[in-house]
Amino acid sequence: MEDIQQLRENGGESSGPAVLGLHIGGSKAHAVRWDGTPAEGGGVEITEASANLSSVGHQGADAVLRRIAASVGSGIEAVCAGAAGADTPASRAVLSALLTEHFPGARVEVVHDTRIVLAAAGLDAGVVLVAGTGSVAWGRNADGVEARSGGYGYLLGDEGGGYSVVRDAVREALREYYAGLEPGTLVRSLMAATANVDALQLMDSFYAKPEPDHWATLAPLVLELAAEGDPAAVRIQAEAAHHLASLARQVLGELGLELPLVMAGSLLVNHSQLAGSVARKVSLEDPSSIRILSQTPVHGAVELARQLIKD
Repeated sequence: MEDIQQLRENGGESSGPAVLGLHIGGSKAHAVRWDGTPAEGGGVEITEASANLSSVGHQGADAVLRRIAASVGSGIEAVCAGAAGADTPASRAVLSALLTEHFPGARVEVVHDTRIVLAAAGLDAGVVLVAGTGSVAWGRNADGVEARSGGYGYLLGDEGGGYSVVRDAVREALREYYAGLEPGTLVRSLMAATANVDALQLMDSFYAKPEPDHWATLAPLVLELAAEGDPAAVRIQAEAAHHLASLARQVLGELGLELPLVMAGSLLVNHSQLAGSVARKVSLEDPSSIRILSQTPVHGAVELARQLIKD
């Protein structure tokens, strides 16, 4: 698989046509146009608001994709979008129709965002574990057999993801309140970050604004306190690591794979203590053989879009 980073190091020279890679997450959309001709827009990279259908709806996704199309310019011959929550043929068909409208004449493919992570890692077979707003593990073996665990959304799962981590912190606030305890460091920090005066007001805020991406932005606060040794935050991080490792082990087991395992998503990429804990739980023998994705997932979408042209 040709490495996108290598193309950059070679000054962007490529004989390939203009393609667009999209990574549509729960909180943002990341787009890269690549045609190997920097003077004509090769390597254009932009970040937009999320175009996730389950988060912003059809109209919201349409508006974001319209802005992306205007920003990356015309002449796109292939588009690959890796989208969180693109679980069913129906949801992929809706997003595909929107992309076809905004990029007329282009070949369009919509895949789950875990697929572009594997491509971004330069792998055709392996397992991907993603922890961002939510959580999911997905993999494919050398025979092309696929398996998946998690990624069911905040109402049915996503344990170990950012929303889940913050929800556990809110639960800790309520536990301390009803036990008659003074709020600990984690709870005081959470209330300060959300401008709430006590656990009951925090609970009301949690229900009043239930959007997962809103609360997931506070997950780094919890994980940073865990790294400093706060007992409540350490417990929450340990629980998240347990859930994430379970997702990865299930997929590895179903596919009959040992490794590789690629970890991605902001919680694993940016928080080494959590990532290390997950790696140890997945592979006690050699956790160092588990890798963190070294480039953003959107570059995997670019590679898959280029493959659409090759095919």
